[in-house]
Amino acid sequence: MKISSPIAMTFSGPPRRAGGIVRYLLLSVGIIGILFYLRRTSPTFNSVHQPVAVTPEHLPGIPGPQNPVRPDVQPTGPEKAVPQPEKPLTPTEPVKPSEPVSKAPKPAHAIDTLIKDANNVFDELLKKESKDIKSAAAEYRKRRGRHPPPGFDLWYKFAEENGAVMVEDFFDQIYHDLAPFWGLPASTMRKEAHDYEMTINVRNHNASTTSGWFWTRIWQNMTQTIEHLLPDMDIALNAMDEPRIVVPWEEIDKFMEIERTTKTMPPPTEVISDFGSLGDDPDPEVEVREKNWLETRPFWKVAAAGCHPDSLARNADEQTDFSNTPQISLAHTIPHTFKGYVSNYTLSTDFCHQPDLQGLHGMMIDPLSVSSTQTLFPLFGGSKLPTNNEILLPAPMYWNNEERFSGGDDHGKPWLEKMDKVIWRGVATGGRNKPSNWKGFQRHRFVAMTNATQVSAAENWRQVPKNWAMPTSSYNLAAQQENRLGEWTGEWADTGFVDLMCVVPQANGSCNYTSPSFSLRPGMKMADQFDRKFLPDIDGNSFSGRYRGFLMSTSLPIKATIFREWHDSRLVAWKHFVPMDNRFMDFWGIMEYFLGYEGENVKIEGHDKEAENIAMAGQEWANKVLRREDMQIYVLRLLLEYARISDDHRDKMGWVGDLL
Repeated sequence: MKISSPIAMTFSGPPRRAGGIVRYLLLSVGIIGILFYLRRTSPTFNSVHQPVAVTPEHLPGIPGPQNPVRPDVQPTGPEKAVPQPEKPLTPTEPVKPSEPVSKAPKPAHAIDTLIKDANNVFDELLKKESKDIKSAAAEYRKRRGRHPPPGFDLWYKFAEENGAVMVEDFFDQIYHDLAPFWGLPASTMRKEAHDYEMTINVRNHNASTTSGWFWTRIWQNMTQTIEHLLPDMDIALNAMDEPRIVVPWEEIDKFMEIERTTKTMPPPTEVISDFGSLGDDPDPEVEVREKNWLETRPFWKVAAAGCHPDSLARNADEQTDFSNTPQISLAHTIPHTFKGYVSNYTLSTDFCHQPDLQGLHGMMIDPLSVSSTQTLFPLFGGSKLPTNNEILLPAPMYWNNEERFSGGDDHGKPWLEKMDKVIWRGVATGGRNKPSNWKGFQRHRFVAMTNATQVSAAENWRQVPKNWAMPTSSYNLAAQQENRLGEWTGEWADTGFVDLMCVVPQANGSCNYTSPSFSLRPGMKMADQFDRKFLPDIDGNSFSGRYRGFLMSTSLPIKATIFREWHDSRLVAWKHFVPMDNRFMDFWGIMEYFLGYEGENVKIEGHDKEAENIAMAGQEWANKVLRREDMQIYVLRLLLEYARISDDHRDKMGWVGDLL
């Protein structure tokens, strides 16, 4: 009878021979022996699955001893030993003393990289320093493509006598400001400067003014200290906080093309080295052009006209409703940041690639005062937006050295005696804040997001932020992961308004529509603020007049702005100050880097020494290049260049004493 079984049904055909089965058995025994040998002799090979206990350190995103949130996070509790398989010793293997196990290098924090790069940039900058007039003139010709202006030798002597650091790059702002004016007739420049409403007039080495405006008087005082070296000229001054000239990019491009095509260095024997003189009413035959002053609000479209036609700013929809919580995103920060932190400070101040800033800054939303023109004429001022066409002077409060802007003679305690705190006090300026627009104003945003109560309410879902946003997960903040961002912020942040500055002033500095969100704080002298380590600097109606005082202190300035100033070419971000994006989303990350963090599950080491290094380097450098003497040197150089461009013989004018 035929027997059917599963085995027999599976293998149809004759049964296998005994010899073949024996061969398979021998092969199996050999493989098992090899595996057993490898298991016993290798400390890393293990074919047996080991069960893993489900603990916080094995869950993604939850910190623990074996799963730190980031490379620089350390557990707060004692570290648990990780059992390792032992390797048996054999007679042929001598016993070796225990050796330290090498660890993989900790990845650098983004700010470490930025600081290192800044130090390299600054070192390269210092290598360009000129030690004599011949090398200074050569560097000028190399960088500017022209001969230096008449009077360059007197300027150099003045700078040398006043201990200037002579690096040609430090004067780049002058040539950025003046370049478009090579496209205007010299007579037009002279006439429109002379006929402006507020001027300083220099005749026969005497600087005078008919204006009683206090800014004009301060600028006059500064000009008088160098008047003996100045040719005749008229200097038109902007008395407003806000800049006033925005010429469309297309027109500026035409002026710049003229500047490029007329850039020549005539033979030394043909160069004119003397300035002409001016009468009391120069160029009476020249007609003054209409300026067509506009009071356009919001200011965004006016300001964006100076951006390239293909820029995001020129092509973005204009925002007209500012009543809602502003949309704060990092989408437009990529061109000027590295891993979320500002890597190109100049670009970070330029709104042409950042259309969202139209709803995040009072200057764009509703400036305090507006009177702008698209007509290019030589107007001097203390600050401007990147698209403005004013010519920059050191701001009056810098020259005047007023205590409320400088701190006076007290520049702060030694670093180690300071409090590990952030301090900011100020008025709720930035423009005309109203019930319908205040949420986008920069100072209101910064004070709100550094208020521990508001941050805690937001992270616990008790309150939606009215005018700011919680930091994104890309910053990987330990306090935020432990749901302690508000509590942690409260440990170090001391920020507040001394006056809420309603559009219609109210009693005691209060404001019916912002008082529910902000409590008034007592004022604090700048010298007392210097007892804290960290000094954020936030734009007001225009630039912040405290910046120079902060730089000259022993504390660390943290700077966010959309404005340009005279000294920008001589300061290096991350070397002399800490740059901050105008959305302020990077602020918590900056503070975690410097202060560190210690919570329930994790501890992050701070970088206090790095903060001190930047603060001290900034103060030391400010005392070398931001002195009143440096302002004189800058303005003298600026006005010599301005006088040349305003002269009918400008194309052949220069100083060639080193070439003859």
